Amino acid sequence: MPDILQRKSEILKAIKAVLENGQFILGEQVKKLEEEIALYCGKKYAVGVNSGTDALWLSLVALGIQRGDEVITTPYTFISPSEVIAQIGAIPVFSDIKEDFLIDPIEIEKKITKKTKAIIPVHLFGQVCDMEAIMKIAKKHHLKVVEDAAQAFGSKGLGKGDALCFSFHPSKSLGCCGDGGMVLTDNKKTAERLRSLRNHGADLSKGAEGKYHNLELGFNSRLDEIQAALLRVKLRYFGEKGIKRLWTFRTPNRDLVQKFLNEEGMDNKIYYSKLLHLLPCFKYLGYKKGDFPVAEKLSQECLTVNVYDFP
Repeated sequence: MPDILQRKSEILKAIKAVLENGQFILGEQVKKLEEEIALYCGKKYAVGVNSGTDALWLSLVALGIQRGDEVITTPYTFISPSEVIAQIGAIPVFSDIKEDFLIDPIEIEKKITKKTKAIIPVHLFGQVCDMEAIMKIAKKHHLKVVEDAAQAFGSKGLGKGDALCFSFHPSKSLGCCGDGGMVLTDNKKTAERLRSLRNHGADLSKGAEGKYHNLELGFNSRLDEIQAALLRVKLRYFGEKGIKRLWTFRTPNRDLVQKFLNEEGMDNKIYYSKLLHLLPCFKYLGYKKGDFPVAEKLSQECLTVNVYDFP
């Protein structure tokens, strides 16, 4: 993590300050990071949570998605979006993608039923989905939109949905030294419920005593102070050289290209070769090979090379 090493002295100073302060959970560092990222992204509210997965999970709960509801998302991504849909008792509904790896708005509308309550578009490889088209569909059908921007911090065009979710996993463009995540929104009530849900459903109006007055069953999903302090340092330099970037491309000769890269010692990886609709854990949904031809084609052609921008 060259970006960590470049700012080592500043990061160690920030961590030391947290250790000396002794407040490790939901303290000043988390509060300031939330304010700074909200400002950076042009959103009114930001809520730090334990991971990008929790950011998605809590967003669905805060927006009222319930057992039996259908939520449309892409089969071409990491498991988190569909995983959290299923974990709250809702039904993941997969929709095919376009040639740019992003969910196809035309295909989304084909999947909408009376049970559909939300859409989770995934901004992949730094690219942003066609949010204008997606928001038109959502407005037409009265659907909530939760944006998975785990791979798109800093990209333009984010934040048009009801909730915008980030991951601060070390592999991300803005990553910490562990797990971390955040939800951004312009809706005050949504933000208030997110803050309560991340802290066991506590009644925040009662201050410190609120943790003993629980409004609903919540979760333990709190971004810790040390990670927040580290992220505040990195945010100040975000976009400068010295960070890892993923260069993703397509090739019909992927195996040969990967063999060459391996021989040359170049770090590379195949992402999402196992599409979600074909995983054993989603067998109950009844999908089969051939249901999403574009996603299935791209999953056999996609290759990612890890590169670093050095000064």
